[in-house]
This record gives sequence, C-alpha cells and structure tokens, in this order.
Amino acid sequence: MEFGIEILKYESFKNVKEAAIVALEKYRNLLPASKHAKILLKPNLNSNMNALTGNTTDLRLLSALIQVLKEIGYTNIVVGEGTNSGFYRNKIGVISRLKLDELAGYYGVSVKDLNYAEPYEIEFDGGVNAQVARDCMEADLFINLPKLKTHFEVGMSVCLKNLMGCLVGQENKKKTHKNLAENIIRINQNIKPHLHIVDGLIAMEGLGPTRGTPVRLDTVIIGTDPYLIDLACAKIASFDYRKISTLYLAEQKGLLTVAHHHYVDSLDLSKIKRVFTRPKANAFAGFIHNPKRQKYFLAIRNTHFFSYLASTNWFGKFLFYTGLRQDVFSKEEMTCNGLYLDTEMCDECGLCREYCPVELELPGYLNSIDGRCIRCLYCFGVCPREAIKFEGTFGFFDEQNRQYDKIIRKLYREGGKNEK
Repeated sequence: MEFGIEILKYESFKNVKEAAIVALEKYRNLLPASKHAKILLKPNLNSNMNALTGNTTDLRLLSALIQVLKEIGYTNIVVGEGTNSGFYRNKIGVISRLKLDELAGYYGVSVKDLNYAEPYEIEFDGGVNAQVARDCMEADLFINLPKLKTHFEVGMSVCLKNLMGCLVGQENKKKTHKNLAENIIRINQNIKPHLHIVDGLIAMEGLGPTRGTPVRLDTVIIGTDPYLIDLACAKIASFDYRKISTLYLAEQKGLLTVAHHHYVDSLDLSKIKRVFTRPKANAFAGFIHNPKRQKYFLAIRNTHFFSYLASTNWFGKFLFYTGLRQDVFSKEEMTCNGLYLDTEMCDECGLCREYCPVELELPGYLNSIDGRCIRCLYCFGVCPREAIKFEGTFGFFDEQNRQYDKIIRKLYREGGKNEK
C-alpha cells in the first residue's frame, strides 16, 4: 500500500472526471483483473440535502468514477450506502430523493441500500456484536467516497466516520453511540476500503454533519490510508486533530503514527487551507450530548415511547429547534414537472453546465428538456441569477431552500466567498 495522498484542485465536471482518471491510474494496482469483479462505491448520503449544501457526496464525483470504471470495462458496479437511522426509521428514501437511483439508471449500474443488506457480524466495544453489510467485506474493489465536513459529535467526518453507513439498519447504528469513537475505529479495523476519494468540492463547516455552512474548496483528495487522509483534512480545515475524537483515539492505539504527522506536516496546503468554523452545538444540545450524560439520553431515546414521540411532527420540530436533532424528516416528496430558462435573466456564466452530473448541454438544453435530466436540481441551486425556474412542488426540498438557497447562490455569485 502506497503511503501518501493526492490533492487535486478542480471545479468543472470535466475536471472532476480527470480526478477519477488520476485516481484509478495512480492506484491501478488495486484494480481487479476480472472485468466482472464486484465493485462497491460508498458515498456519504447523510440526509436528503444535496451536495451543494456540503452535506452529501457530489453526484458529479460518482458520475465521473462510474464513467471511468465502465470505460475500463467493469460491468458489476454497485453504489451502496446505509442512510442515517432517522431517515431509515421514518421510511424516507434518501437514495431516491438525492436522485442517486436516477444517476445509476442513467449509467446502467446498481444501487443498494445497505440498511437492508445481508449482515456480517463484527465486535464493538464491551463485547457488543454489531452487523455490517457483507457487501462491504466481500467487494473486490471498495471505494470510499466521503464528504469533507465537520461533525458536532466527533469533530470531523471524513474517511473514518463515513464507514458508519456500512452498518445494517437502525439497531446497529444505535450501538455505535455507546462509545462512538471507539466503535468507528472498530468498523475501520474490520472494513478496509481499497481506496478513498474525498469529496472536498463543496465541504461543510460549522454545525455539521447537516446544519453547517457550505465551503467551496474545489478539491478532491485521494489515498489508501484513512488515518492519513483524515489528518490531512483536519489540517486543511485548521483543526487540532486532538479535538477530532477518532483521530485522537487512533493515535492512542498506534494507528496514527509519527510518520503520518511528518507526511502531513510536509504538505503545502496553502492554496486550500481554510479556518473552518468549529461544530459547536447550542448550550442545551451541548449539555445533553456531553459524553458524561449522553448514555442517559440514549437510554431514553431508545425507548418505544420516545421513538413514538420522535415520529410526531410537533415533537420532531421541538427536537430540531432545540438542536437535539439536525434533520427535518419531511414525508412530502418533491414533484418536479420540469425546469425552464428565463433567457432575460441568464448571463451564460456556464455554472449550470459545470455542475450537471450527466453533462447536459446547459443552459440551452432547458428549452427542450427530456428524459436525460435526472432532476437533481444542481443547476437550479447554483444559478447565481436565479434564471433557472422550477415547475412543480418542492416538498421535502423546501427545507433545503429555507436553510441554504441564499447561501449557495451568494457563494457562486461572489466567486467562492462564504456567507457567515
């Protein structure tokens, strides 16, 4: 296994595809000999907020990787993710809401919800048995595609944290919280992706993993060592790695070594390094989630009565506004009847074309929209002049608009400056 990482700066879809080519060329020794080998791509689909918010893995990165793998000749490609327990519990299809199923269908590959996968048993802290998806253990090529973002419980969520999505169902995800950092490390000691490709195109700072602020880094980070990559990402975000519980624990266990530190310290990160806002919860949420008290909260949260309350709209809003819950679990689906272009407002900046995961000829294509459009709404979201119009009902997407619409458009209108 090669010790080191590649850090690539990209913006347009064409450049993102180049990143996929670089990754598979540099690490071609990892590629299976058989073109029928099982290839698993594991993105981060934490919620139904799309990649423009800094929340989930960019469909452009997945699209680029799928295209390159198919061009090489691989025929058995699966995109797999076990979305977070709240959406799973509420029977909300994050995979379909993010249009990952449409993207997979467009390129003729499979999608699998790992929450329902055949289980493989591993051991958590305290002798607790947990189940991960057998697909993650048996893939001939497993590529981890995490998002670079902050996380209010562990500090940052990158390669190590992303493997929580390999756990089968809500019951197994619950078990991690009995000793979160320890159990994340244990997952990584059992499941070992062959390659990690970090989506730092639009990262997240602040109160991640869902309620933070998008940050344009236009960066893809590639490597085989998750501890090394996560340490580099901490430095990019100007985080003290000791405040990231998974990295601090990994160092205590000897998994994060002096060699890792020397390598990361030698990197010139001046062009991408930023001072990310720390993921600080409000006073109430911080009090409840303090490690000294969290086990008591978890004992209450896991009762049938609390689960019932959490499924109601009024109590769900209470949890959200108090900061105890990061997500809004709207049951209303989006209905997109189409998109159209207001030509008087369009200045032909080309952002819509650069952000289309299926490389449509935007904005002109909007005048004759057909079945090739997967309705991901990336073009709608990035348009700084609001020239792309939506026809239909937003449904669950209303919450993304409420939290992020102005922030995202300002981010592109001002060339990458984040709204604070």
